[in-house]
Amino acid sequence: MDFGVGYFPTHDAMGPGPLARLVEERGQSALFFAEHTHIPASRDTPYGDGSNELPRRYWHTYDLFVALTAAAAATSRLRVGSGICLVIERDPIITAKEVASVDHLSGGRFEFGVGAGWNREEMRNHGTDPRIRMRVMRERIEAMQAIWRDDEATYHGEHVSFDRIWSYPKPVQRPHPPILVGGTGPGVLDRVLSFGTAWFPNYDESIFGRIAELRARAERPVDVQVISAPADPAVLQRLHDAGVQRASRWLPSAAQGPVERALERWEAAIADFAGEGG
Repeated sequence: MDFGVGYFPTHDAMGPGPLARLVEERGQSALFFAEHTHIPASRDTPYGDGSNELPRRYWHTYDLFVALTAAAAATSRLRVGSGICLVIERDPIITAKEVASVDHLSGGRFEFGVGAGWNREEMRNHGTDPRIRMRVMRERIEAMQAIWRDDEATYHGEHVSFDRIWSYPKPVQRPHPPILVGGTGPGVLDRVLSFGTAWFPNYDESIFGRIAELRARAERPVDVQVISAPADPAVLQRLHDAGVQRASRWLPSAAQGPVERALERWEAAIADFAGEGG
C-alpha cells in the first residue's frame, strides 16, 4: 500500500511547490489538492455535522490547476492529483485541456480525482442544478475522455454537446490519467464502475463493506484509494487488508513548522504499520 497526503493550497500557508518538494523528499507517493472556486457567503448548505462552521481554508485556496502545475514543476517523482476536482463547476473542454497539460508537463504523474461536491449554492453559481449534478458529472467526464482519446473528438449528450474538435496535447498516460471517483453516497459505486479507474472515498467505517461490494460487482480491475485516513497503524492495517492501493491523510494549511509536525505524525503511523516503529 502506498501513502500520500492531501492539502488545501491556501495563499497564506506553505506554498504548493515547497510543500510538494517536502512530501516527495519525505517519501510520500502522492499529493492531492482540494478545490473550491469560491464559497457562497449565504452559507445555506450545512457543512460536516451540520454545525455550519466551515473552516476558512475552503475559500482561500489557489486555483486547483495553477497549484498542481507548481507542485508538478517542483518535483520529479511525486504523483500530483485533484482531491477533488468539482467537474460540475467546470467547462469540460477547458478542463480536459488543463488535465492533459498537467499530465504532459509532469511526464505522466497526474491523478484526476473527481466529484460533484456538497455545496448547493456553489453549484448553482456555476449554472448547475444540484438535482441533476450526477448526470452532468457523468457527461462531462465522458466528454473529456473522448477529447483525450480521439484526434477529432465528438460528444453529444443532454448536458454536453460538441462536434469534431481538435485538442492537444493529449495526456501522457493513455488513454487518460487515472479517474478517481470521490464520494460515499448511495450511487457512488455505480459511478466508479461507469467511468472510474478507482474509488476515492473519505475514510469512515462504512467503506470496508462497500469495498467488498465493489470488488464483487467489478468486471475489470478497479483500484481503491482512501483520503482522510487517520494516523492510526491499526486502521492502516485494515485498509491494507481490504486491498486499498493508497491511503492519504490531510495536512493542515499552515506554515512549514505545523505542516512538518503533522507529516511526522503521519510518518510515525506508517512506520508502526510497517513494523518499523517502537
